[in-house]
Amino acid sequence: MFADSVDSDIAPSGTLLGLLQRGRGDGTLHALAAPRAEALAALSHCLRCDPRRDWRLEHRSLYYARLHVELDAGLDDIEEHLFGPDDLTDTGEERTGLALSVLGHLASYGDRGALLLLRRYAARGANWRWALDELAVRDDDAGLRPLGPAVLARFPRTPEGDAELAAAVRDAFEPRPWRLWAEDPTRPEQGERLAHAREQGSFGRWQRQMRPSGPRPGWSVRAVLDWAQEGDRLLSADPAADPAVGGPLASGPAGPGAPAGRDPRHREAAAARCLAAVAGPEDRPELLDAARSGPGIARAVALRHLAERGDPAALDLIEAAVADPAASGAGEPSGTAARAALDALARMRGAAALDRARRWARREDALGTAAAALLACHGTDRDAPLVLAALRRTVCAEGPDCDGLRPLVDGAGRLAVHRAAPLLRHVYRETSSSQLRGRAARALAATDPSFAAGFAIECLWDCEESTREIAARHAATGDTRVVERLRRLAADPAEEEGVQSAVRGRLDSDGAPAR
Repeated sequence: MFADSVDSDIAPSGTLLGLLQRGRGDGTLHALAAPRAEALAALSHCLRCDPRRDWRLEHRSLYYARLHVELDAGLDDIEEHLFGPDDLTDTGEERTGLALSVLGHLASYGDRGALLLLRRYAARGANWRWALDELAVRDDDAGLRPLGPAVLARFPRTPEGDAELAAAVRDAFEPRPWRLWAEDPTRPEQGERLAHAREQGSFGRWQRQMRPSGPRPGWSVRAVLDWAQEGDRLLSADPAADPAVGGPLASGPAGPGAPAGRDPRHREAAAARCLAAVAGPEDRPELLDAARSGPGIARAVALRHLAERGDPAALDLIEAAVADPAASGAGEPSGTAARAALDALARMRGAAALDRARRWARREDALGTAAAALLACHGTDRDAPLVLAALRRTVCAEGPDCDGLRPLVDGAGRLAVHRAAPLLRHVYRETSSSQLRGRAARALAATDPSFAAGFAIECLWDCEESTREIAARHAATGDTRVVERLRRLAADPAEEEGVQSAVRGRLDSDGAPAR
């Protein structure tokens, strides 16, 4: 009935590895019931090959750290992963970030070996900044001070090395270690070098403030649109000029003829905000023309600006942009303007936008899905059938990992679409995104009477804080595992405050106070 995930890096949802990769609560429960060697192998695989779809948004470290403690897994596998030959060639933080975060949680649970391993990696490893951030919030002064010489030795005493050190000090997520090293009375030369680095960073910040990039007061609508479009031309001329990969657009002069060096794809939002400040009623004809037939990013910026202000012409312009062959590819709206038109629709409010969305939601294309998403977020009970149809269509066509499912899943819960429960249960089981699974759990709490005695129980062990909070509010306490788990969460110093608040309220209301 449904399309399954085709991500070859994620094991099937019915396997122990697949459950652990997804961060599902059942992963922990199955691992504790499985042969220890099998559970350890699956946990090690997850730590070595980060399974998250977006490692910047999804959580796994506390989930794996708790299982690591339950299994008494030891640190040999993590140490081998951190200090293996790959650390010399693959220096991206995504390779080792998850393992380092797990070590941080283990250290907070009192694992002295994890703390020592973090110190070693901070001194020798490629992803030393991440390890240092973990230590900054968990280690004491006596453990951090000796790391100073090893870290500073990474920056040669050359103009380039000094510039890199200044950037590292300026951009440090946790400044505590740098402050300790600068104030270390036993290493005065270290303090002098760090003081100079801080001065360089402050001077660089002052220079940027004195020469701000991007649009300035007094720019016209045309200048803002040209600035946005110039970024698109730069990226088209040199796709490698992306600051995300260290390209040359990371810095540079600004102005209509020499635009700032940020990623050109980020200019769309910035230019739209600038238009809000400089555009007046007299500029509407120019904006309409740009939204109707302007080039690339300029057209996207004008569409967004008009949609955010509920301009009467915005809906027709959105429909035209999606249907424009020049803005689309192979029958799908993959071009800049078409994509921007769908984003602009999501920003619209009001009766006119909802009425048009009800007409579009019956379409079986991207505009239909975007219209259904708008109804899911802002529609009324009368829109429930359209939201359900779009949810079913999207799951069947694109599987349980489609980004377009997020507003539809939220809408099914907001509108209490009880007939959506089977679809939501499928998304919950199969998606590899723990964020989307959490949304499905929230929707199931509003649509599925069996949620409290079913998925809500396993959600108490889920990797996402928000999902555990939902479970703490809904899980049926008739299951003996639930009260015991609630008590453990209430007593766990690593648990988030939102979860513990829900847990404490639930235990008090059920007459089972935490001990």
